[in-house]
Amino acid sequence: MGLFKRNPFGHILFLKKWLIRIAGTMTHRRYRGFNELKIEGSEILKNLPDTNVLFVSNHQTYFADVVAMFHVFNASLSGRGDSIKNVGYLWNPKLNIYYVAAKETMKSGLLPKILAYAGSVSIERTWRANGEEVNRQVKMSDISNIGIALDDGWVITFPQGTTRPWKPIRKGTAHIIKRYKPIVVPIVIDGFRRSFDRKGLRIKKKGILQSMEIKEPLEIDYENESVEAIIEKIEYAIEQHPSFLKVIPQEELEAMEELNEKRKWEY
Repeated sequence: MGLFKRNPFGHILFLKKWLIRIAGTMTHRRYRGFNELKIEGSEILKNLPDTNVLFVSNHQTYFADVVAMFHVFNASLSGRGDSIKNVGYLWNPKLNIYYVAAKETMKSGLLPKILAYAGSVSIERTWRANGEEVNRQVKMSDISNIGIALDDGWVITFPQGTTRPWKPIRKGTAHIIKRYKPIVVPIVIDGFRRSFDRKGLRIKKKGILQSMEIKEPLEIDYENESVEAIIEKIEYAIEQHPSFLKVIPQEELEAMEELNEKRKWEY
């Protein structure tokens, strides 16, 4: 790799590699030490192609979720089975991993800007800006940038567009799937909102069992399935379909709602 070789977004790969190494080393104990990350299904990653793979996941914090995925993806590709033991897997990280994030979030400080360089595809949210509800058109350049990232490698997206559970899937995700026809791999995470603050930068509580389940790719008829059918398929796959609410104990639902109300005042 040439010293100044760049990816399609102009990021210098040599610099990106060192950012991932340093950030990965600094965050490793957040998932194996202060807390423990239980992983299932990482063997699926080894059989995926190098490009045009879209990971869809539920969302619990701004940054801790995606950082955990960088750890798990690289650990699996270096031969570890459902484990991130020994941080040496970061010495030669996969450099064409991207994640979709709100542009205003990635400009909110020095650390988010560093994390953005490590792989963010920043987009303007069409439904919320600066803490207020908005209603604006999707920017085609944002869609095109996601397509560029898929053409170059793997892309992680959180299709609910929020860290609050049980919110509907944004239609834009389904449109991207129909347009670019990626392999779609669902991921279900848990324990992150109990471990970290909402941004995922500060450890809120130690000794939490976090979990990440990587599921088999979805079977999608890109030409004939409707946007609504794809959305429903994703909702079930990442366990955010409204029907899941029926099997959650009432006291757990009340605790979730109480936490969400508290967050309104804290953030």
